[in-house]
Amino acid sequence: MKILLSGGCGFIGSSVVRHLIRNTEHGVINVDCMTYAASPDSVAEVASSDRYLHSSASILDATAMQHLFETHQPDAVMHLAAESHVDRSIDGPGVFMQTNVMGTYTLLEAAHRYWKGLDGNRRKAFRFHHISTDEVFGHLELGDPPFTETTPYDPRSPYSASKAASDHIVRAWYHTYGLPTFVTNTTNNYGIWHFPEKLIPLVTINAIEGKELPVYGRGENIRDWLFVEDHAEALVKAIERGQPGETYAIGARQPRTNLQVVKTICAVLDELVPDPEGPRERLIRFVTDRPGHDFRYEIDPSHAEQALDWKARHDFETGIRRTIQWYLDNRAWWEGIRAQRYTGQRLGTKA
Repeated sequence: MKILLSGGCGFIGSSVVRHLIRNTEHGVINVDCMTYAASPDSVAEVASSDRYLHSSASILDATAMQHLFETHQPDAVMHLAAESHVDRSIDGPGVFMQTNVMGTYTLLEAAHRYWKGLDGNRRKAFRFHHISTDEVFGHLELGDPPFTETTPYDPRSPYSASKAASDHIVRAWYHTYGLPTFVTNTTNNYGIWHFPEKLIPLVTINAIEGKELPVYGRGENIRDWLFVEDHAEALVKAIERGQPGETYAIGARQPRTNLQVVKTICAVLDELVPDPEGPRERLIRFVTDRPGHDFRYEIDPSHAEQALDWKARHDFETGIRRTIQWYLDNRAWWEGIRAQRYTGQRLGTKA
């Protein structure tokens, strides 16, 4: 199978690319226009493969997308390209609407035009896989059951609203035009090559450097955590097995409060590289909560586990230890980002 994959130099996308080249015979056309969070280093180990090709085209460029389909004749699409940071969406929602909504529309239209020209067997086998988030479902209170594939949408941030819109557009192209699309929604991912604006890499790097560890509110917000390599495996299973019109909710059943996550990072670092100044929990600082901060996300992945013959391999304690060790071993990568692109400043302060 030849897969046109958007956003393959991003955090989740690069993990999917590495998994595809390492563990399957599929080919990959990685379409990534290299925005601030993209990293060519994240796919460097597989970039020399004759089954891998990178295109720096933008998914907003309809002509470029049509050319890629015509030139490379893919058998499937995995659409991961997106603006993904909630805090940035608060400060600048416009780019989220452009990339996540109009970018999805543009890629869908190119795929639809291409699909209509395929012969019978290839047309029947073609898939358009849209990768999304559990944040489209809104938030949960304590005691509420986890999200499932049938949970009503209730997005509450510019980011989640833009992803909800793109989910609906993808489903509309299935119902209206017959394009064989399906959607996966997932929980918070963590792991290697994660741009250091998100909670786990930001706290890990700050703790390594002995800097303050900012925690929103009282750290009581709950997230369900999925190791990115487990997610990549699930996504590849989905493109191989996913059925048109379906939705698969992917998670690892690993909910933690933000404060529990931060304290775990501190404890692991204290064990691996003790700080002569004392335990790193002393660096925790509670800061003003961000606007519209959803309280809890959690997914019940039962349907995806059965339908895709998949289950997450890592519990949180195992995955976070691997993640922290990777950041200790790859200082040059994140130090370069800190020096040039993102210094660790707070985002999402607009009300």
